[in-house]
Amino acid sequence: MRLATYNIEWFANLFDEEDALQMDDARSGRYGVTRAEQSEAIAKVLTAIDADAVIVVEAPDTGRRQSTVAALETFADAFDLRANKALIGFANDTHQEIALLYDPAQLRARHDPQGEETGKKGSGDAPRFDGVFRIDLDIDATEDLVRFSKPPLELAVETASGTQLRMIGAHLKSKAPHGAETRDEVIRSSIANRRKQLAQAIWLAARVRAHVEAGQELILLGDLNDGPGLDEFEHLFGRSSVEILLRAGLYDPHANKALQPRPGAVPTTARFHLAGQGRYLQALLDYVMITQGLRAHRPAWRIWHPFDDVDCWSVPDLRDALLTASDHFPVTLDIEI
Repeated sequence: MRLATYNIEWFANLFDEEDALQMDDARSGRYGVTRAEQSEAIAKVLTAIDADAVIVVEAPDTGRRQSTVAALETFADAFDLRANKALIGFANDTHQEIALLYDPAQLRARHDPQGEETGKKGSGDAPRFDGVFRIDLDIDATEDLVRFSKPPLELAVETASGTQLRMIGAHLKSKAPHGAETRDEVIRSSIANRRKQLAQAIWLAARVRAHVEAGQELILLGDLNDGPGLDEFEHLFGRSSVEILLRAGLYDPHANKALQPRPGAVPTTARFHLAGQGRYLQALLDYVMITQGLRAHRPAWRIWHPFDDVDCWSVPDLRDALLTASDHFPVTLDIEI
């Protein structure tokens, strides 16, 4: 079975308010890319990776008139994708949902949130992901109230072979100081964002530990917006979100490599244009993490990077599609389940 995570930048912009796909020459959210070009590129990438299930990060919006499920299934139908059924969990207000797009012949999945519901006061016991988490991240003896802007998608999954496991799709808060203008504002915003992101990672790690302790196998997929050593504020808290999740009992070879004292060339999953600098920033942000029991099922990871993956580089049509579709590249896991 092949599972994937794919952050598709501004996917929502390709649909109108009735979830109809807009295959035209109007601009998409991607710089210099039309909606038709981005749609075709996304379809080429999804066809190439041919996954049984994909956690779509930044999926189309769900709101009063729009439906993530309808938009994704419309897209799958338009391009005859094998993974043609979709589901989401708790909708959010960011126009960037977390969704599962999957092949119903290969697996069954349902949204199955864990934890207790909370009111505004929250709970310190890893509540349901649409609730409020109370945690003190520093030494001021004051608890912070933390919410997910994009609640993780918790799934109960059964594969065609009868294997039952848990999957969680996640998109942790970005650490970028959006809206900050002065140096002091950038510093304050960066520290506040990292605090919130670490709290989200601790919350997510508590859920992982609960599944591990219950003897349940789990796969965590998504954009964690973090990795060891990615910014200068990490040392203030002594750890990254990725390290917190690995210590909860998860494994990802790309994350492990980045954690080595002298990692050499670190794999990357995202490529961002730096406006006014004439260059790109590459980063390892997207992961597929598995519990230890799944390591016996012959797992094999692949980052579909247009320049670093030989097979992607050698197929110009796929290479161009990867660059056109999004600023992130898919990560796949092949595993015998």
